[in-house]
Amino acid sequence: MTSTMLGIDIVPSFIEDAWWTPSQETVRNGARTVVRDASTGEELAVVSTDGLDTAAAVAYARSAGQAALGAFTFHERALKLKELAQYLNAHRQPLYELSARTGATRGDSMVDIDGGIGVLFTFGSKGRRELPNAQVIVDGPAETLSKDGSFLGTHIHTRLPGVAVQINAFNFPVWGMLEKLAPAFLAGVPTIVKPATPTGYLTAAVVKLIVESDILPRGALQLISGPARDILDYLDYRDMVSFTGSASTANHLKSHSSVATGGVRFTSETDSLNAAILGPDAVPGTPEFEAFIKSLVTEVTVKAGQKCTGIRRTIVPRNLVGDVVAAAGERIRQRVVLGDPRAEGVTMGALASLEQLEGVQDAVRELLASGGSLAYGSLDAPDVTHADSSIAPAPGGAFMAPVLLTWEDVEAGALHSIEAFGPVASVIGYDDVAHAVQLAALGAGSLVATVCTNDPDIARELVTGIAAHHGRVLILNREDARSSTGHGSPVPHLVHGGPGRAGGGEELGGMRSVLHHMQRTALQGSPNMLTAITGIWHTGADRSFGDVHPFRKNLAELRIGDAVTSALREVTLEDITAFAETTGDTFYAHTNQEAAAANPFFPGIVAHGYLLLSWAAGLFVDPEPGPVLANYGLETLRFITPVAAGDSIRVTLTAKRITPRETDEYGEVAWDAVLTNQHDDVVATYDVLTLVEK
Repeated sequence: MTSTMLGIDIVPSFIEDAWWTPSQETVRNGARTVVRDASTGEELAVVSTDGLDTAAAVAYARSAGQAALGAFTFHERALKLKELAQYLNAHRQPLYELSARTGATRGDSMVDIDGGIGVLFTFGSKGRRELPNAQVIVDGPAETLSKDGSFLGTHIHTRLPGVAVQINAFNFPVWGMLEKLAPAFLAGVPTIVKPATPTGYLTAAVVKLIVESDILPRGALQLISGPARDILDYLDYRDMVSFTGSASTANHLKSHSSVATGGVRFTSETDSLNAAILGPDAVPGTPEFEAFIKSLVTEVTVKAGQKCTGIRRTIVPRNLVGDVVAAAGERIRQRVVLGDPRAEGVTMGALASLEQLEGVQDAVRELLASGGSLAYGSLDAPDVTHADSSIAPAPGGAFMAPVLLTWEDVEAGALHSIEAFGPVASVIGYDDVAHAVQLAALGAGSLVATVCTNDPDIARELVTGIAAHHGRVLILNREDARSSTGHGSPVPHLVHGGPGRAGGGEELGGMRSVLHHMQRTALQGSPNMLTAITGIWHTGADRSFGDVHPFRKNLAELRIGDAVTSALREVTLEDITAFAETTGDTFYAHTNQEAAAANPFFPGIVAHGYLLLSWAAGLFVDPEPGPVLANYGLETLRFITPVAAGDSIRVTLTAKRITPRETDEYGEVAWDAVLTNQHDDVVATYDVLTLVEK
């Protein structure tokens, strides 16, 4: 955050719903870090947390944050995420300007800023569509645990009673925070954000906007701008830590007693030597080869290659190594302009800091010493374009031009273990598809791999061979080359994470990530108790058969367990024949007595299942307008007992689940429907879904 945005030159923290900075004297005399413009080396601000009370932040999250978030349902939280996304979307321009100081181009900033806001939009939408308007999530159908149905079991998810601590990397200071905040907030768990120091001022700017919006409740979000080395000391089994960074740091944190023996949930996303595999069919001149080269150059240059999902190992047929290097090099020469992101025409910015530049260069030197060869680029100081031509490029800017390496020994240990976290990729050759799978697996677990082929058999062999080594696999071909979100772009709908070296963690993945912030608990009890706790009617629980048809009740009047039972209706052979002729469904079980009787499932000609469903609707419907507005579907339909001519059916309908919509004048009601025959045998079961006025 720049001094012009807060009027101070110390990156602030936001603790216990108040902005906090150490005193000037503390900063002068204590530990501090200077953060600089990645392109010019200009000093931007000082980072220090000397004197910050980390324990108080954790305690405040558990008390004020938990209480405030606990007052909302999933839908209410989802609406706040949508509202926050809209607010940030309308105020993002200053964030772009600040993001340029991290070395990010406008395109890089859109990935980070717009991508983070997009996560809020996605969870705001999916939360209302896929979660109940409640505070408990029921996981799966109930299990009957007694013969008489008086004892049932199910699983529920309830929010963690502690705090979600996120420790983020420098490369995505906005997206990294928002993609973790959204599912935690939706689950109802308060968040403490600890961004990486080099770019944490941009995170602080976003938090400032969030605070100014006054959308999130008190205690829902806190920010620690700087070291928080003691934070794990105050966490226990109630809490969760989501870490993004190096494997060595992750291993250090996991060895802390709060994690190792104290029960803190710890998920990590760490180093990842992601692979892109070119299929043997994708030769030069094919759309696949063109898409592959475009993807490789994109991943080497976007965010200056500082992406945990970037392509590090490019695995291609051995005879195409030269073609791939040449094509990638030509695309870089034609399309990549390295320099200050604020300068006209620049397409690739600086690394986040001089320290990061030194680390990437050291890694390349180690790769070269271990058998790699420079096939494109160099480690010399590159020519760069600056926003201000009077600024000398060399002293302050963390610039590095793209580098491609090749290897004689394609199984060299360094190739598959050293990650240069910048604009660097290796191009290596494989002998056959099985060899390509073997090489990809040498990365010991990665976030993502791309398989580029237009041959379904090759795609199947590659994907089934590498999937268990990766958290995500993109299949790239001519059909999706334009529409694909790309190798390096996680989407909030799908899992982001990977096994082994990649940390073994899992983020995003739609509602899966919400459940990561909740406890799954087995629940046992009577149908009435399970109904009361879950808000969903369970078979065997009390019903209310009143004088008023449930369809005459609006959502304010309707209650779980309100029910109606119809009279019996007899099924005749004429009814079955007429339905067959009218619909064209002349399947032999409905039209041929001899053939139907020979079927082990039927006593002879039986009624169509859909005839019975149609009759059931006529038996339970109330025909007058409102409050029921529409029937929009059926769920979990099962036909159990056949119905022959001369049998009769009735239907019992029970209000099973009521979900008011926060933003509409109606809500959804799921009705438990059971068809029985004259002997009370169950004929069919299903849920009827309706829209009902509030």
